[in-house]
Amino acid sequence: MIQTIAPPIPSLCAARPEGADVYATMIAQQAALVKPSTEQNMIRNTLPPTDLTLSDFRYDLPPERIAQTPVEPRDSSRLMVLDRRTGTLEHRVFRDIVDYLDPGDTLVINDTRVIPARIIGHRARRADGSEGSASPVELLLLRQREEGVWETLAGPGKRARPGDILSFGDGLLTAEVLGIAEEGCRIVRFTVHREGLTFFAALDLLGTMPLPPYITHKLDNPERYQTVYSREAGSAAAPTAGLHFTPELLDKIREKGIAVAPVLLHVGLGTFRPVKEERIAEHEMHSEYIRVTQETADLVNRRRAAGGRVIAVGTTSCRVLESAADEDGRLRAVDTDTGIFIYPGYRFRIVDALITNFHLPESTLLMLVSALADRETILRAYRTAVEMGYRFFSFGDAMFIK
Repeated sequence: MIQTIAPPIPSLCAARPEGADVYATMIAQQAALVKPSTEQNMIRNTLPPTDLTLSDFRYDLPPERIAQTPVEPRDSSRLMVLDRRTGTLEHRVFRDIVDYLDPGDTLVINDTRVIPARIIGHRARRADGSEGSASPVELLLLRQREEGVWETLAGPGKRARPGDILSFGDGLLTAEVLGIAEEGCRIVRFTVHREGLTFFAALDLLGTMPLPPYITHKLDNPERYQTVYSREAGSAAAPTAGLHFTPELLDKIREKGIAVAPVLLHVGLGTFRPVKEERIAEHEMHSEYIRVTQETADLVNRRRAAGGRVIAVGTTSCRVLESAADEDGRLRAVDTDTGIFIYPGYRFRIVDALITNFHLPESTLLMLVSALADRETILRAYRTAVEMGYRFFSFGDAMFIK
């Protein structure tokens, strides 16, 4: 059962040592400690009973299998096709995905856009009105509370105290520190000081993109960490299954009679949060903002009723669909947060197939794909992928679970 509940109100922010680099801390601490959203009426599911433990989702991955750079062109990545009923595998190139889609199917994409969430500036004015200093201060944007107001990590925290004014880009953007959340997060209000320039345009000029911690190489073209259909800014990480698509491939898919329907999930830093509890059912799932428009809901429901499959592009689209579907598998328009946790034993309501990447050991994403296919089948496929030299994680190769 999926419920809409009013959760307790924890902070999104984690305590961090004074003087530490905010970006380094983001993965080492923040991702590990990110709490569920403070939003009311968040969607959660009743967790199925399970004896599964964290060790049930371990596999050996040599470091050289972790992709550090994207392939060119996007759709030339490898594609493993897994039949979840028979367990058989096929090995193709991603652009061949069109061969596995049928007229009447609906491909559901997440059109979120990653923001350059890390900005570096200095304290221009202290809370007492005295002049600040040129010493650097970093902010990492976590979540928008309202227009212009964000929850952030600040480093070092002593340079971002309530009442302080921080300056970025020679005053192009300023941030007033409004307060400190209970675990050290800074609540700030941004102001753009150039007529006609939006906040997100200012971020594009001043910010850098916080890539996942396992990507250590510099990304020359930031657009390669965006999907070609990214539209609405707000994510801290990319919905990486969508990175394989090109405009030309999407055109071929549409020409075959497959609809492409957008949903929205802003990926939060909690997506990097490791599972620490040995019994997976005790893990507290992070929450993320989702939206399904009435237009998308009507399109998916109409085509599904006519016999077409619903194919999620990525675990983010899958979480949106399963959060927004009712008991009968009808998709509803929603605008809320979801904290849905999918692991083996979960009964899928609406998703028939999934395009996804290869996920980290012991991660909630690996648990999700192990719910759609049998866990042993997934782990066997992952072992095959390692042996055959598939590339793993964000810039890695793809899997189609059908």
